[in-house]
Amino acid sequence: MPLLRELKFAFPGSSVAGIGDPGRLTAPQITGVTDPGYNNVERNLNVEQIARALLRANGAARIAAELRVEWNSRLKTAAGRADYRQKLISLNPRLSEHPAEIDRTLRHELAHLLAQFRAGRRRILPHGEEWREACRDLGIKGERRCHNLPFPVRRYVARFVYRCPNCRQEFPRVRRVRRAVACLACCRAHNGGEFDARFRLRLLSSSGGL
Repeated sequence: MPLLRELKFAFPGSSVAGIGDPGRLTAPQITGVTDPGYNNVERNLNVEQIARALLRANGAARIAAELRVEWNSRLKTAAGRADYRQKLISLNPRLSEHPAEIDRTLRHELAHLLAQFRAGRRRILPHGEEWREACRDLGIKGERRCHNLPFPVRRYVARFVYRCPNCRQEFPRVRRVRRAVACLACCRAHNGGEFDARFRLRLLSSSGGL
């Protein structure tokens, strides 16, 4: 899938073997408190403690204090999700069927937060070098960007096609793009990776629903 440069980011217990080296997580025991701000969500405070310890051990104490970890049954195909703005990691409850993957998934998502914390305001690729470095520091060197767990796969039809006015690369999308996005390859080549309106994507065609 072609890469985009966005103006904005869109960016379950367990035991601890030691603060400096948090132990591997066991199968989830949803014993946290229900967060009234979400539907079908359970926070697990034990996992939050482990995740915060991992962040502090890697120099990210500031965001560790704000971090929340939740089990979110609305996740269907994804094993986890990280939201840097909200300092939130969401995990798929179906990971309980694959207990060996819980710890790895937590660290995978933590790497997204750690990488963006280190980058500051600079925009980075979701699974770029900064993320890979964070994975190494979190003990999952060589981590893949996508899981291979047998979760159900949703298939969507791309209803909108956008094109870069410079390189002519096309970007099919399921939903209409509601904010300014530009071709990442062209922004990197001609503007140091920063957003450049010259390469803002233009709607080429759609199957309706505008």
